[in-house]
Amino acid sequence: MPLARVLTKAAKQALLTPGCGCQTAAIAVRTISFSPRQVTSDASFHSVSFSETDHPKVLITGGLGQLGVGLAKLLRKRFGNSNVILSDIRKPSTQVFHSGPFIYSDILDYKNLREIVVNNRITWLVHYSALLSAVGEANVPLARAVNITGLHNILDIAAEHGLRLFVPSTIGAFGPTSPRNPTPDLCIQRPRTIYGVSKVHAELMGEYYHHRYGLDFRCLRYPGIISADSQPGGGTTDYAVAIFHDAIKSGKFECNLKPDTRLPMMYIDDCLRATLEIMEAPADQLSMRTYNINAMSFTPEELATEIRKQLPDFEISYNLDQVRQAIADSWPMNFDDNNARNDWGWKHDYDLPELVTTMLNYIGSESRIARAN
Repeated sequence: MPLARVLTKAAKQALLTPGCGCQTAAIAVRTISFSPRQVTSDASFHSVSFSETDHPKVLITGGLGQLGVGLAKLLRKRFGNSNVILSDIRKPSTQVFHSGPFIYSDILDYKNLREIVVNNRITWLVHYSALLSAVGEANVPLARAVNITGLHNILDIAAEHGLRLFVPSTIGAFGPTSPRNPTPDLCIQRPRTIYGVSKVHAELMGEYYHHRYGLDFRCLRYPGIISADSQPGGGTTDYAVAIFHDAIKSGKFECNLKPDTRLPMMYIDDCLRATLEIMEAPADQLSMRTYNINAMSFTPEELATEIRKQLPDFEISYNLDQVRQAIADSWPMNFDDNNARNDWGWKHDYDLPELVTTMLNYIGSESRIARAN
């Protein structure tokens, strides 16, 4: 069945230009044909050990964000350096560029994306390109283009070429009418941000392509992800990263959420390992295609209390960002991830004390090195 709508160059430019009259942009329809065949779900590279010929060839879009570089490092260690390609529209740092294959890729450019998949014989596609919650609310046309139009290109290419596709979802895929404590895998969602709406769209489209065309689609709803070696990227849970940098730098932090705002969180190492595990899981172990995963749940005040156990003079103050607070108040307070734990053995390693110790040690050592230089 012919599928896919994509933007002409002119329409894309209109969407990417803030303040433009996006509703007047010319839209052209290009059709791509592929058979509604069943893509083999249980590929040979599910086993714990891999031979050289069985290694997947992985493309990561949006690879220079919070998660892409870390996932590439993990996958390269497992599958070999040349088998994992990072891609983005931004120029990589020298360190990232020399760490393994990197290629320019714009997910709104269907032809370029398709050429990359074909020329590099890609078998796994990890789609990290997206605008996060707070940034998306500030530029809805851009978020719609990247998070929805870009996704459509990814889905069509993945289905056409029989790829295993991972698209992350988020706590932001739920809304104020969702059960919040805990939030199960299946419930009413109805998010109120363009980021959340686009992620529900991704979940449903991916599952539709799986059932209709046999696409091997896999999705995890990430909680707030905390990492020491990346800067906040415009998300509502960013305070839980920034607080550690400020605690080391100045001993003080101004939080833009209320002290009792409870949200599910996860250390990045757990997040990346979960992503690899769901991609390797045999298809017959998956009772669904979109799973919650969780590790811990805390408030800003609880996090500050844990930090004070190691930095007794640490001070926190509050200056609310009404947009981010409204977003946080519509999100889950805690995730029910029993299906992931039962189906494919998900288990987190980091609780709050381990998280705080790891973050402070890492950022503290980096700060000492910087001062020494």
